[in-house]
Amino acid sequence: MSKIKQFDYPFFAREGKIHLGIAFFCGFLSTWLWGLGSIPVWVLVLFVVQFFRDPRRNISTQPGAVVSPASGKIVAIEEVANPYIEGVKSRKVSVFMNVFSVHSNLIPFAGEVRGVWYHPGKFVNAALDKASSENERNAVWIHTAEGDDIVSVQIAGLIARRILCYVKKGDQVETGQRYGFIRFGSRVDLYLPLETRVSIKLGQWVSSGNDVIGLITPKSVS
Repeated sequence: MSKIKQFDYPFFAREGKIHLGIAFFCGFLSTWLWGLGSIPVWVLVLFVVQFFRDPRRNISTQPGAVVSPASGKIVAIEEVANPYIEGVKSRKVSVFMNVFSVHSNLIPFAGEVRGVWYHPGKFVNAALDKASSENERNAVWIHTAEGDDIVSVQIAGLIARRILCYVKKGDQVETGQRYGFIRFGSRVDLYLPLETRVSIKLGQWVSSGNDVIGLITPKSVS
C-alpha cells in the first residue's frame, strides 16, 4: 500500500473570499427584509459555498504516481502530438469540471517548472474536444527528476471567465501542491509520457489529488 501525504488548505478557497462575503451579506439582508421569502437567496449562498470549498487532499507517495490535477469527469484519454513541446508525443487525459466540482488545481507530479504559457481564446463548452485548442487556457510544463515532461493545461469553459495560476518558470513544485484555480466550470488537459500506465477510464469521476490517474514507468535519466 502506498503512503499518503496530506496538504491542508482553508476549507474555503481564498479566491472566493469576496464572493462568500457578498453572498452571506445578501443572505442576511434578505432574511431581514423578507423572512422566509429569503430562501431562494440562501440556496444561492449554499451554491457559492460549495463552489469555493477547498477540502483536504490525501496525496499518494507511490513512486511514479500521477495524481489528478482537477476534480471532475474524464472526457478524453488519447495519444496525441504534444502541442506545447515540439516533436513529443504524449498520453493526453482530460478532466471536465462542472459547477459542482472543486475548482482548485493541483500539481500532478513533482518537478521543475520549465515553462508557463497563457493563450487567450474562446469560451466554448469545456467538455468539447475543440476547447483544448480554441478556448482561453494556461499551460504549465513540468520537467521531473526522472527526466520526463508533463504539461498541465487549465482551460476556461462556457461560463468560466478567469484562470488563476500561481507558479512560474524555475519553480520547484511538489505532487499535490495547489497551483491554480478556475472559476465556474472548466477543464484541465494533462499531457503525460506515452509510457504512462493510465489507471482511469472514460466517464470516470476523479477527485483532485486524492485519485491516481496513472503511473509513469521508471526510466534511467541520461
